[in-house]
Amino acid sequence: MNNTNKMNAGMMSIPPADRPYEKCLRFGAGSLTDSELLAVLLRSGTQQESALELARRILGDERCGCLSGLYHLSAQELMSFHGIGEVKTVLILCVLELSRRLSRERMSEGICFRSPDDIAGYYMEDYRHRETESVLLLMLDTKGKLLAEEEISRGTVNASLVSPREIFISALRRRAVSVVLLHNHPSGDPTPSHDDLLLTGRVKEAGAMLGIDLIDHIIIGDGEAVSLRAEQLI
Repeated sequence: MNNTNKMNAGMMSIPPADRPYEKCLRFGAGSLTDSELLAVLLRSGTQQESALELARRILGDERCGCLSGLYHLSAQELMSFHGIGEVKTVLILCVLELSRRLSRERMSEGICFRSPDDIAGYYMEDYRHRETESVLLLMLDTKGKLLAEEEISRGTVNASLVSPREIFISALRRRAVSVVLLHNHPSGDPTPSHDDLLLTGRVKEAGAMLGIDLIDHIIIGDGEAVSLRAEQLI
């Protein structure tokens, strides 16, 4: 059975003109709704429902709620939906990761790593959907070009658990002249916490003694970000 027949087999209850596969071929992928896009990825439903009905059930579930909610579902949560097995789970997870990488690749050309908006935009899709706080260290050269990035903490951002010593060992190894800290708030609210400000101050002071400037600390929320430099908190 070819791909078209497999798709049609999973959507027998849907009028041909409304089937996502045919609709995409006739009018383009941009014409598809969120449920139809997901249905095309799923390819087939169950004995009780079409792929489109399965897609609607997933997106309408309180654990998901919308297309971007798929980023928050683990492999186990996806497989908890009747009709979603390992193959479909892997496909969905890979498409989500592909979207993250495409977003970063599109942003990478011409990005200035001294611009808070550029940096936030570059890392937004990766960090806005994370369920735990992660701290990323960006190491820059004299022209503000990214030399390397390194995740230095994962979990609750507590200033006492992030070591300036480890930060600057990495920066010195890369011969960086300046660094930027970036981390996410899983709550979606990028407002700096007391620990965020304490960590920033400790890293700023340690860097000043070594001649490596902390030029910013950027906090990623859900679709928005805060630059501590822009807020005059550095």
